[in-house]
Amino acid sequence: MRARNYFVGAAFALLAGGMAHSALAQDIKIGEINSYSLLPSFTEPYRKGWQLAVEEINAAGGINGKKLVVISKDDGGKPADAQTAANELVSSEGVAMLTGTFLSNIGLAVSDFANQKKVFFLAAEPLTDAVTWSKGNKYTFRLRPSNYMQAAMLVEAAAKLPAKRWATIAPNYEYGQSAVAVFKKLMSEKRPDIQWVDEQWPPQGKIDAGPVVQAVAAANPEAILNVTFGPDLVKLVREGNTRGLFKGREVVSFLTGEPEYLDPLKDETPEGWIVTGYPWYSIKTPEHEAFLKAYQAKYNDYPRLGSIVGYQTIKAAAAIIAKAGSTDTDKMIAAAEGLSMPSPFGEITFRKIDHQSTLGAYLGKTAQKDGKGVMVDSTYKKGSDYLPSDAEVEKLRPRD
Repeated sequence: MRARNYFVGAAFALLAGGMAHSALAQDIKIGEINSYSLLPSFTEPYRKGWQLAVEEINAAGGINGKKLVVISKDDGGKPADAQTAANELVSSEGVAMLTGTFLSNIGLAVSDFANQKKVFFLAAEPLTDAVTWSKGNKYTFRLRPSNYMQAAMLVEAAAKLPAKRWATIAPNYEYGQSAVAVFKKLMSEKRPDIQWVDEQWPPQGKIDAGPVVQAVAAANPEAILNVTFGPDLVKLVREGNTRGLFKGREVVSFLTGEPEYLDPLKDETPEGWIVTGYPWYSIKTPEHEAFLKAYQAKYNDYPRLGSIVGYQTIKAAAAIIAKAGSTDTDKMIAAAEGLSMPSPFGEITFRKIDHQSTLGAYLGKTAQKDGKGVMVDSTYKKGSDYLPSDAEVEKLRPRD
């Protein structure tokens, strides 16, 4: 009798275990990595964005009837920790794909991991051109408009300025180096008369703004390219305003119109800078108004650009898996190449040639309103209008 009860119990345990495994198999797991503890001003709205996307996807029936689960890890702003997190997500959690990352050097580290381990990686935020070009690979796709794309948008406006003497200020790591290089290249092509009179390379997150401002002022440029962001930007603006660096000078600035970076400037916001950003308060398209309504209803807060990026990253991941009809890596790659889908900024496509999405950005100028920084005179620039030709991309990207 005891033997019979043992076998019945064992059979029941196996059945229960099998049922549990079957239930888990109904979930599709996506791994997400970002610098939450290092850059909360961007990554917290980003997390809210992707959580909203998960909620909407599951409320609509999931992905091909299966529930979507996102497993998130913090890389702490360290490439090695990001690779460790990626390995844990793939090996221990069994995720179908990796998504996320913010800093360009971390995005490249996870892209390299994905290439080595043959894992699909959808890079959300890292902007260096290397992600899809010089260090691009079969397994990596990117959502946000690259440095090249944003530089091309800025140069379109900057080239019309009369200024000939230019200085640059950028964080001394992959993103800043890439942004300055491509801006200088595109600007010099349009304006061969330009002189680059000074370059300042403060360490990311550790700018000593006084000496930087003093050095730029000593070079006496007519215009300045700024690539700093976050707390570094606040320190630069404060010191620059105090010393009169920006008075009578044109400034062109990557990212400064994003609420994450514009809001902290408050009444110190310099006016008239040419910037890329996200004027959520003045976008009246049906796609954006639907997103804005859903976001505000859930969080009782306004979105930042990070909110858009997080939201669209998970929406894109779900669309790729749904189209593939599978979590097989090669099938997901085939599904992603050429995939078109809606976004709060309108339809976007992931290009087959380089895996770059055609998500665009808003271009405008900084201003103050009621003691706060805002973007004015903003227009949406489609990403597809600011990418090099296929022939040029062939030269920039290694063959898979």
